[in-house]
Amino acid sequence: MTAVLHGPVPPGVGAIVVGTFPLATGQWFVPHSHPQHQLAWARRGVLGVVVGDAYWVLPPTRALWLPAGVVHRTGATRDAVLCSLYFEPERTALPVRDWAEPTPVGVDGLLARLVEYLGREDLTEAARLRAEGVVLDVLRPLPSTPVMVPRPVDERVRAVADALLADPSDPRGLEAHARAVGVSRRTLSRLFVRDTGMSFDRWRTHARLRAALGPLAEGQPVSRVAHAVGYATASSFLAAFRRVVGTSPGRYLGGPPPE
Repeated sequence: MTAVLHGPVPPGVGAIVVGTFPLATGQWFVPHSHPQHQLAWARRGVLGVVVGDAYWVLPPTRALWLPAGVVHRTGATRDAVLCSLYFEPERTALPVRDWAEPTPVGVDGLLARLVEYLGREDLTEAARLRAEGVVLDVLRPLPSTPVMVPRPVDERVRAVADALLADPSDPRGLEAHARAVGVSRRTLSRLFVRDTGMSFDRWRTHARLRAALGPLAEGQPVSRVAHAVGYATASSFLAAFRRVVGTSPGRYLGGPPPE
C-alpha cells in the first residue's frame, strides 16, 4: 500500500506541505485520516475520493478539500498522480479552516503552478510563506453535490447492490433481482429503503451515475458512457444526471467558473 503522510507539518516551513503519490490503475489507499487539512488534486489522470457514502471524481480541473480528521479513501481508475497539500490547522488562515465538510475546489493554471512551486525544496522561508498566502487567497469552493451510494447492511440487499455495482448496465428490474436473492419484490423494496434510505430505482440511478463519472472525467463521449451504465440514450442519462446532481456533467466536472 502506498505510504500516506501522517503527523504534524514539519516546523519552519509555513502552513503547507506538498506530497506527491503516483497511483496505478485500480490502486486505492485504505481508509485513513490526517491531523492536517488536505487538498487532494490529480496532477495527472483522474482520482476518486470516498467519504462515507459520498463519492467525488477529481479530474485535474478539480480538487477536494478534506478537513482534518475526516476518514476517506483515495484511488485511481486509471494511472494518476495524486498531489496533496497538507495544511496545519492552527497555521491556516480563515475562512478555509472553517470549511467543516469535504468541499470541491476549482483548480486553474495559477493554483496548479503554485502547487508545483511549493513542491520545490530550494525555497527560502520567505518565498514559501508568500506563495502559501496566495494559495489560500485563490482557493474557491465549487457548488456541487457528491453522488451518494449508501452501502446496504442486509446481505440480500448487499448481494443485489454488488451485482449492480459490478455491472451498472444490468437491465433487470426489482422483481428479477428479488428472485435472484430469494425474497419477494415487496420485501426487497422495503429492505432497500430501510438500509439505504433510497428506493431500488433511485439507488440504482446513483450507482450508475457514480460509475459514469470516471469515464466522463477521462473525456469519453457522453453517449458511450450512457450506454455503458445502462441508459438507452444520452438524453435520458443527462436528464438523470441533472435530476440527481443539479447540473450537467460538463459543469460538474469543469474547472472554476469565469470571474
